[in-house]
Amino acid sequence: MKLTVVGGGSTYTPELVDGFARLRDTLPVEELVLMDPSQDRLELVGGLARRIFTRQGHTGRITTTSSLDEAVDGADAVLLQLRVGGQAAREQDETWPLECGCVGQETTGAGGLAKALRTVPVVLYIADRVRRTNPHAWIIDFTNPVGIVTRALLRAGHKAVGLCNVAIGLQRKFAALLSVVPSEIHLDHVGLNHLTWETAVRLGGPEGEDVLPKLLGEHGDRIAADLRLPRPLLDTLGVVPSYYLRYYYAHDEVVRELRTKPSRAAEVAAMERELLALYADPALDEKPELLARRGGAFYSEAAVALAAALLGGGGTPYQVVNTYNRGTLPFLPDDAVIEVQAAVGPKGAAPLPVHPVDPLYAGLMADVTAYEHLALEAALHGGRDRVFRALLSHPLIGQYAYAETLTDRLIAHNREHLAWA
Repeated sequence: MKLTVVGGGSTYTPELVDGFARLRDTLPVEELVLMDPSQDRLELVGGLARRIFTRQGHTGRITTTSSLDEAVDGADAVLLQLRVGGQAAREQDETWPLECGCVGQETTGAGGLAKALRTVPVVLYIADRVRRTNPHAWIIDFTNPVGIVTRALLRAGHKAVGLCNVAIGLQRKFAALLSVVPSEIHLDHVGLNHLTWETAVRLGGPEGEDVLPKLLGEHGDRIAADLRLPRPLLDTLGVVPSYYLRYYYAHDEVVRELRTKPSRAAEVAAMERELLALYADPALDEKPELLARRGGAFYSEAAVALAAALLGGGGTPYQVVNTYNRGTLPFLPDDAVIEVQAAVGPKGAAPLPVHPVDPLYAGLMADVTAYEHLALEAALHGGRDRVFRALLSHPLIGQYAYAETLTDRLIAHNREHLAWA
C-alpha cells in the first residue's frame, strides 16, 4: 500500500507518521511518500519520520520528493494538508478583518474566505494530477477550510472525503471524563465543518444510552471552560458546540481579545521554528511534546481510521467525516457538504440518519451553507462581485459597508495568489 502526503513538510507530519507507525496493523503502509515544494523542510521532517518508523519497528519505506506527479503515481490514497501562502498568509487572514471589527480567523469569516480563494484552485490542480496517474485513489482532505475544499473536490467528481479532528478530540475528552475507552463513545455530531454540535453522547454505539445530560450535569463547568463559553449557555442549549461556535456566540468579545494579543499565526510560526530545530536533531526519534501545542490532536488516529476504511482495511465502523448531504439534513441542499457520523468503506462515506435538528442550529447551518456555496463560486470563477457576495452572505459580516471594505482588503492582501486579480 502506498500513501502520499501532499504538504509532507508540515510540522504536523510527525504526528501523522507516529499514527501510521503505531497503528500499522490497521493500516499496513508499505511506502509513505512525503511531498512538499520546500526541500529544506522535507529533509528535516523526512529524517524524523524515518527515525520514528525505525524506533517503532515499522518496516515501511518513507520517501520524500518535491515532484507532485512522482508522489501521487500509484498511490492508493493521497492526504492533503497544505497551506497556500504559509503562516505569512495566515497572519494576514487573522489581522486585516479585525480592522473592520470582524473576527480574524483562518477558517471563519473573511479570513476563511481568503484561505478558500487561495486554496481551492491549488487543491483542484493536485486532484487532477492524482486522477491522471491513478483514478482509483482516494483523496483525504485535511486542508482548511475543509468543508469548502471538500465540496470543490466532490463537485469536480473526485473520490474525496473531508476530515477534521474536532469530533475525535471531543470523543477522547468525553471518554476521559466518563472513565471509559474512546471506542465506547459515539457522538451524535451534526453540522458543517467548524460549525458543529454534539446533540447526544452515546455509550456503545448509535443506539446506545445518551449520557450527555450526565456529562453536562457533572462536568459542565470543565466543558464550558474548555470552550470558553459560559456554563449557563451550555445548560440552556443542552448540547456541546464545537469551540468554533464561540466566534458566533461571543463574536464581539472574541474581537476585543484578538485585538490585544499576538495572532495565532505568529504563535504557530514561532512554534514551527522551534519544532524544525528539534526535528534536525538526529537523536530525536519520536514526536516531541511541543507538537501537542501545535494543534491537530488525534489527527493521526482519525486519518489512519479513515484511510483504512476507504481502502478496505476495516477498522472503526462509524466515523465523523465531511461528505455530501444527499438528504441527510433535509433543510440543506443535497450538494452541501456536511460533517456527520457516517459508515465508511471502499465505496465512500454514507451518512447515518440524523435526528431532527433544532431550528436554532439548523438556521445557522443554512446561513453558512449559503455562504460556502458563494465562497466556492468565488474560488472557482474569481471576480470582485463574487467575493463581495460571499462576504455579504456570511452571518458574521452581513452589512454591506463591512463587506465592501473587507472585499478590497482581501483582494489587496492576496493578489499574488489570485490569478484573476
